[in-house]
Amino acid sequence: MSEQSPSSDTLNRFAAIVGVSHALREDADKAPYLIEPRDLYAGRTPMVLLPSSTEEVAKILALANETRTAIVPQSGNTGLVGGQTPHKQGSEIVLSLKRMNRIRDIDPVDNSMVAEAGAILADIHEAASAADRMFPLSLAAEGSCRIGGNISTNAGGINVLAYGNTRQLILGLEVVLADGRIWNGLRRLKKDNTGYDLKQLFIGAEGTLGIVTAAVLKLFPKPTDYATAFITVADPEDAVKLLNLVQRLSGGRLTAFELLPRVGIEFTVRHGGATDPFSAPSPWYVLAELSGGEPAGTLDAVLTQSLERGLEQGLLQDAVLAASEAQRRAFWAIREQLSEVQKHEGGSIKHDVSVPVSRIPDFLKEASAAVTTLIPGSRPVPFGHLGDGNIHFNISQPVGADKAAFLARWDEVNDLVHEIVLRYGGSISAEHGIGRMKRAKMAEIKSPVELALMHDLKRLLDPNGILNPGKLLP
Repeated sequence: MSEQSPSSDTLNRFAAIVGVSHALREDADKAPYLIEPRDLYAGRTPMVLLPSSTEEVAKILALANETRTAIVPQSGNTGLVGGQTPHKQGSEIVLSLKRMNRIRDIDPVDNSMVAEAGAILADIHEAASAADRMFPLSLAAEGSCRIGGNISTNAGGINVLAYGNTRQLILGLEVVLADGRIWNGLRRLKKDNTGYDLKQLFIGAEGTLGIVTAAVLKLFPKPTDYATAFITVADPEDAVKLLNLVQRLSGGRLTAFELLPRVGIEFTVRHGGATDPFSAPSPWYVLAELSGGEPAGTLDAVLTQSLERGLEQGLLQDAVLAASEAQRRAFWAIREQLSEVQKHEGGSIKHDVSVPVSRIPDFLKEASAAVTTLIPGSRPVPFGHLGDGNIHFNISQPVGADKAAFLARWDEVNDLVHEIVLRYGGSISAEHGIGRMKRAKMAEIKSPVELALMHDLKRLLDPNGILNPGKLLP
């Protein structure tokens, strides 16, 4: 792609598609779209476009393809790997889908919802709940992230254990291709065995193959009962054994099983206003939740029985069951604050990785030892979705260390941790995507055949390379 900014005439043509008031050119207006939440990536753009319809997106891409103008799609701008951020040369136009935020349709009989790409995830939850249904994708940023970005990064979250990640929650898509053609694949069918499943090409593609403008989301019956417990365990080995025990004894009703270290609890108490659920500290904790359609209170007995069995087997030391919805929310607030509170402890080098569940204990032991040997005094803060093997292996700087000097070792620490992850048969990106952060690693983790196929798809669907250049593909 050319690094020259579009001409004034071209910019005016883009503005005419959405209307002048929705074509942002002033620096102050563009600023919120140019930097991502961790402040790691910042860019420049001559214009931010805010279309209101699929047809406007199609016209934008047709013009972009004609003029060879690069387009950076953006939904809620909550991504953590720089996939939604323009580069610094300032030639790319940002296309924000935030105005396309309608829930077009809900069908409780079909257990489906059609939502536009700019719909906020929390609003989708509310709309599903109003229809006595649930959309299970749930993550800490759900109050601001938008479903188009969730789809483009194949987001995960706390309920993957029971419901799968975003890829498993999509029945159909509407996508605008690089040349402006609209593919209407908004089908509600759970069975459609008529050739290639095209929607899967665009889920997790980070806007490099097409721009998702709407989706058919898979809904589920709304749970009528929850049982939630904070549990103390001696180590991750016992946590994995407890996971298997609770899964077996709960009859598949375990929907979340989160691992937290002691240091994470201390951070949330110190900086997040949380209350420690226990009077005595434990090296590790588990936050477990069952949900289902039983009468309220039924699952408390199921979870209690499972934990009693675990106690008999020496897999846990103590547990507190949430006695109210308020206490349940307080438990989850501790988990949801873990990323945010690390900012108050200085620099934090982060990893979004996955390994087979059975290998998590060994991985945590080896990776923690490796980083503390590399940077003495550094504080590993590994936490996350034990039930599906996804660990956010974060490292906080040594107490009193220089933040900038610590963060300057980001790539060095990533290389060390990722080498261990790959040796355990894992992935260096579990739910955040590749974006700009991990793009250079793709040549190391993908086979030549895989990379060739990915580049072939890119050339087929975006021959002029206008869609989110410099992201995902090496």
